[in-house]
Amino acid sequence: MTLRLAMWSGPRNISTAMMRAWENRPDAMVIDEPFYAYYLRASGKVHPMQDAVLESQPQQWQQVVEQLLQDVDRPLFYQKMMTHHMLDEIDLSFCGELKHCFLIRNPANVINSYVKKISEVNDEDIGIKRQWQLYQQISEISGQNIPVIDGQDVLKNPRAALSSVCEQLGLDFDEAMLSWPAGKRDSDGVWAPHWYQRVEASTGFEPYRPEATELCAELQAVADDNMEAYQQMYAKRIIL
Repeated sequence: MTLRLAMWSGPRNISTAMMRAWENRPDAMVIDEPFYAYYLRASGKVHPMQDAVLESQPQQWQQVVEQLLQDVDRPLFYQKMMTHHMLDEIDLSFCGELKHCFLIRNPANVINSYVKKISEVNDEDIGIKRQWQLYQQISEISGQNIPVIDGQDVLKNPRAALSSVCEQLGLDFDEAMLSWPAGKRDSDGVWAPHWYQRVEASTGFEPYRPEATELCAELQAVADDNMEAYQQMYAKRIIL
């Protein structure tokens, strides 16, 4: 029987490195941001490599759900989910068929990284308020005591963080999760050339380095507005 694990993150976290870690397990397959094309079509947002993304994936959320619940030939099906892609019209009942983990990051650090790729940013773009909503909704739907991990904690101690997540999910930790070959993956979304340069060069989680963020007043206001939702999640995180 396949365990389907949805890892819920906002953008500009360590979500792609986390996908690398799980994909490096011999018992796992992964899917990269399966709702991205749906999100672009339904929201009207314009992102880099827009046409390529829209052509690469199903654009109806119902079709995406079918993908996530399909039969696979691996014991573990890891699903890299972006919280901001989950628009309100999506029926979340399928989440009862999955196991879940939430990956969080301080909003100021998210925004500081995001604007290096896309110059404008608002609440919806970084998905932190939506992440807190989804945590509450999915907890009720799934009945799972969902683990929460902070990206900073993972970088400080990847072994402890991943071991704790595996334990809570009833999985054996695999040393293969701590390092992987550099390079591209067939499983990466077509948007990888714009977003994944650092991950493609990586062979493991980068050592933690304190982040200096100097946001303008407008961006700091967005960060401040998202801090309460982040803190709600942070209070539930796995303490290593």
